[in-house]
Amino acid sequence: MSRKGFTLIELLIVVVIIGILAAIAIPKFANTKEKAYVSAMKSDLRNLAAAEEAYFADELSYTTTVANLDFNTTNQVNIAVSEGTAKGWGASATHDGLQSGSKCSIYYGGASAVAPATLEGVIECTIVK
Repeated sequence: MSRKGFTLIELLIVVVIIGILAAIAIPKFANTKEKAYVSAMKSDLRNLAAAEEAYFADELSYTTTVANLDFNTTNQVNIAVSEGTAKGWGASATHDGLQSGSKCSIYYGGASAVAPATLEGVIECTIVK
């Protein structure tokens, strides 16, 4: 007699294989999402740098007020300009999708370093997991 269909063992093996693949894929997805958030923060800080330079060209000083700049942040990215003088500026970015304490920072000119940035003009990030 010939039966059509799958045995219980065959179905269980398929379910186990799908479970293993899901266990591998879910952490990879979370890591990819975190990288996208960090990229958004870095991109906004680069755009902020261009906007600060344009503002400086007009006003001969940098600003701490983001509203004074022709600049819009990415959704869920928060920018804080900590210093803006005629000598330089510093800023940091956070993302609502990351753990509290995760941020990227940059500073230019004579401004004080904004942690975690340690080199002028270089965006550096600290990500809390």
